[in-house]
Amino acid sequence: MKRSELAIFDAEDVRALLDYPSCIQVVREAMKALSRGETRQLLRTMIHMGEGRTFAQMPGALSDDGMFGAKMISVFAQPDNPGVRRHRGLVMMFEPVEGRPVCVADAEEITHIRTAAATAVATDALARSDAKVLLLMGTGGQAHSHLEALPLVRDFERIVIWGRDPARAQSVVETWRTRRPVEVALDAQVAAGEADVICTLTGSREPILFGAWLRPGTHVNIVGSSGPGPVEVDNALVLASRYVADSRASALDAAAEFLVARAAGVVDDSHIVAEIGEVLLGRVPGRRSADEITAYKSLGHAVQDLAAAAYIFQTHGTSHR
Repeated sequence: MKRSELAIFDAEDVRALLDYPSCIQVVREAMKALSRGETRQLLRTMIHMGEGRTFAQMPGALSDDGMFGAKMISVFAQPDNPGVRRHRGLVMMFEPVEGRPVCVADAEEITHIRTAAATAVATDALARSDAKVLLLMGTGGQAHSHLEALPLVRDFERIVIWGRDPARAQSVVETWRTRRPVEVALDAQVAAGEADVICTLTGSREPILFGAWLRPGTHVNIVGSSGPGPVEVDNALVLASRYVADSRASALDAAAEFLVARAAGVVDDSHIVAEIGEVLLGRVPGRRSADEITAYKSLGHAVQDLAAAAYIFQTHGTSHR
C-alpha cells in the first residue's frame, strides 16, 4: 500500500466534513439497513485494561458489496478528572472490489457526531411531534453534540441542562446562550417532570433519572452507558416505557439498564419491542399515543461509524490523499 492511496481525516477534518444534517440522514439509512439484514457487524468486543481503561473493537460491513472496516477505540478515564472518559481511536475503511484499505478517520469525532445524530433519528421517530421542552442530563461533550443535533428534528422552546456539578451546567449554558434557548436545571426531578424529551448523557454508575419523575408522553433517550454495569435510569422507567433499541442483539448483550431490570424480574426479553430501524421501516409502530412513555436505548454500532466514515470518504476522499 502506498501513502498516496490512503485518505486520512483527522478530528478537524471530521468536524468540517460530517455536518449534522447529513449525519442524521446517514445514520437513519444505516439503522434501516441493519434492521433489513443488509449490514454485517459483530458485537462490540472490549478488553479491560484496569480501572477506567478499556480497548474496544467494532468491525462491520455496510453490505455484502459495500464498504467495510472497523472502529478501534480506547475509552480511558482522564487522570485529572476520573468522571470524564475520552474515546480515542480510528475508523478504518476498506473498498469492496479488491479489499484495499482506503481511509482512516478520527474515531472520537465521528463518535461524538454520530451518537447525537442517532439520538436525533430516534427522537424524530418516537417523540411527540409537539415536543417543546428538552432536558439534557450531562455536561460533557455529548451535551454539546446533542445541542447541535436535537433542534434539527424538533422545535424546542426550552432546553434545560442538568449536571451533578451546577457550575459545569452553567458553563454549557454560557457556551450556547446565543444559539439555543438554554437554561440550567438545579433540580433534576422538577426538570424531568416538565420535559417532553430527555437525554441521559452521563457516565453515572447509578440511576440519575427515575420513572416516577416522568409525565405521560415523555420520550427518553438513554445514551451514556454503552455496556453492562453503569445505569442511568431505574427499573421503573424501563418497565413504564415502550422500549426501543438500536440493535436487539446488542441490547440483550450490553444494555445495562435493561439487563438490570431483567435480572430483577421486572421485564423479559420481549420488553424490547423493536429496533429503531424497524420503526423507521414501518414494520413496528413506535409511539402509539400522545400519553405513551417511549425510551430509546443507544449503544452505538459499527455500522453507524462505518456509514459516517464512508460518507466522508465518498464525498471528500480524493482531496485527502
